[in-house]
Amino acid sequence: MNYRVIKEDDLFLLSDEKGDIVGNHPYELGLYTKDTRFLSTMKLLVNGESPIALHSDGGENYRSSILLTNPHQENEAGLLLWRESIQFERTRFISEGVLYEKVKATSYFPKKAAFRIAMEMDADFLDMFIVRGFQNGKTGSRGETAMGDQEMTFTYNGSDQIERTTVVKWDQPEQELRSGYVGFDWELQHGESKEVTFKIEALHDQEKSKMQDENDALNSLKKSYEEWNGSLPRIETDVKQLEKLVQRGTDDLRVLLTDVGFGSFPVAGLPWFGVPFGRDSLIAALQLLPFNAAVAKGTLLTMAHYQGTKVDAWRDEQPGKIMHEIRYGELANTDQIPFAPYYGSVDSTPLFLMLLVEYVNWTGDVSLVKELRSTIDRAIDWIDEYGDRDGDLFVEYHQEASKGIANQGWKDSGDSVVHRNGDYAVSPIALSEVQGYVYQAKKGIAQIFTQLGETEKANHLDLTAEKLKKKFNEAFWMDDVQFYAIALDENKNQVGTITSNPGHLLQSGILSDDRAKKVAQVLVNEKMFSGFGIRTMAIGEAGYNPMSYHDGSVWPHDNSMILLGMAKSNLPEEMSQVVQGLLDASHHFEYNRLPELFCGYDQSLNTVVPYPVACSPQAWAAGTPLTFVQSLLGIFPAGLNKKIVLSPSLLPSMDELHITGLRLGDGILSVSLIRIEGKTEVNVKENTTGWEISQQLETPAL
Repeated sequence: MNYRVIKEDDLFLLSDEKGDIVGNHPYELGLYTKDTRFLSTMKLLVNGESPIALHSDGGENYRSSILLTNPHQENEAGLLLWRESIQFERTRFISEGVLYEKVKATSYFPKKAAFRIAMEMDADFLDMFIVRGFQNGKTGSRGETAMGDQEMTFTYNGSDQIERTTVVKWDQPEQELRSGYVGFDWELQHGESKEVTFKIEALHDQEKSKMQDENDALNSLKKSYEEWNGSLPRIETDVKQLEKLVQRGTDDLRVLLTDVGFGSFPVAGLPWFGVPFGRDSLIAALQLLPFNAAVAKGTLLTMAHYQGTKVDAWRDEQPGKIMHEIRYGELANTDQIPFAPYYGSVDSTPLFLMLLVEYVNWTGDVSLVKELRSTIDRAIDWIDEYGDRDGDLFVEYHQEASKGIANQGWKDSGDSVVHRNGDYAVSPIALSEVQGYVYQAKKGIAQIFTQLGETEKANHLDLTAEKLKKKFNEAFWMDDVQFYAIALDENKNQVGTITSNPGHLLQSGILSDDRAKKVAQVLVNEKMFSGFGIRTMAIGEAGYNPMSYHDGSVWPHDNSMILLGMAKSNLPEEMSQVVQGLLDASHHFEYNRLPELFCGYDQSLNTVVPYPVACSPQAWAAGTPLTFVQSLLGIFPAGLNKKIVLSPSLLPSMDELHITGLRLGDGILSVSLIRIEGKTEVNVKENTTGWEISQQLETPAL
């Protein structure tokens, strides 16, 4: 990873490995909030030169530490600094919308060393869509840079009538201050240190400053992480890589949490998707449910707030539809792009209902259903009226927005839905996995309505779901390959390319047992399974490309949705194969962090080939290891009935798995799985839920 990123709430810093914000970098570096770059330059200088990187640690999400040293420096008068004589340490973190950066210099020169350290800074206030080269448009104007006592302020008057301000303060007297530059002249004896702390804040309009003492801010941040980690279940196993992945995943999900007023939810990923995303946020919250159900509640409330209210082709909006994403920058605020919010996602609405059902299953909290009652009704109405465009029971998508997204499933690149002859499918398109989401959502909501005494509505949902199941299996099943089509095109012809999409059907209940088995077997054959995970498209298909974004790559989150289905469908051998492949893949990535995606090459290269611009950390990639635990435990609770079903299985490489402090309802469940003489023994260590447990006492070794 040739960048370093830290985030807290809605502010994130993207720098190079030295900690600088510079130009001509593969990633557009900067300090960002609300889709605006509030710092476009931040460069540390030693006697006017950039220092040399020694070590750059990107493993700790909320705080970054970077070690540097000076180059050899002379001028016509003689020696300025002997090479590697001064150590510079940059430590930084973000708290309550403020970036704190401490620069500490320590001398190892045998005599007194004199030098100047300086920080160059600038703020271009560019909209993120302009920064990334996606759009241009009418923008505002920069104001004068103001300088005061140990302070510098950059201002911008946006075309959206919002004044944006970047305030920079430091805690040591400077020797030179001019626009975009502050310099400090220091003298150090051997072993002596000196430091300066910068506080950088991004403000909108008359927003009040939240700068505070650096130590108080850091202690507050540490406490929030301690509370987060203390609330999570503890995982112990003899496969230590799984422990590392789960810890990394929960750490990454914590840093990706944001609250826009309705509770914490995960943004999609860094660096470019640190905003509410319907599909991504909902799936990440689903993955996190066994570990922290409160995030699912915050995600549902956030999505409900932005639910579509009208027909607006510019935004691909219809009443009841759950959004795709929302942006807060200048272009979105002035309607130059349709992202305030944008609704071009065919699966966000059924995924919203799916998450709500699973939230109830894990918590038993029906009060949230009552709170969101009108939201649920509108979402179901959208599925039946606007999602099903032609009344054939299938939910389809078709782009209306001129600057929107053409393919509106999770594989949203323009080449992702392709016929076996290489032709791209033409919309309206009905995706296979979306029909499964709809079926699962309707069946689950029907159960909740039955519990609430709304039998007429429950029966109607059940009836329409069963009709969908019958028609889906007739229209999407391909006898010649014993698999499901990825989609139906505008003419209701099958898009027959073998892809991972039908794997999502395994958790929905829309498949018969024998067809579920056949789907799983295709997914783990040599054409679909790379050895490191399930590919998005099978080798041999016309669109297959192991380097592509969606047509042959491996996406961890895609695998996680399939894994949950394999576990739910009682397919432990296939599930085990996929979990082990992803565990093997994770060894090849920095900080035990599964990325957004990686290339689909097989294991003959003896390495995983990274995708060049994958997001990392990314929410649903971070959530993937958490689904390993749920899948291995085989736990799918039914909160309405206060029942817990366990169907556990251990990996061939695993003899022990202990889960302590799993939260269900108002209680705790702790379970140990131990392989003894080839069989898995299940030991329920603690159960304060009051829920009934049915368990498979012994599972044959895989």
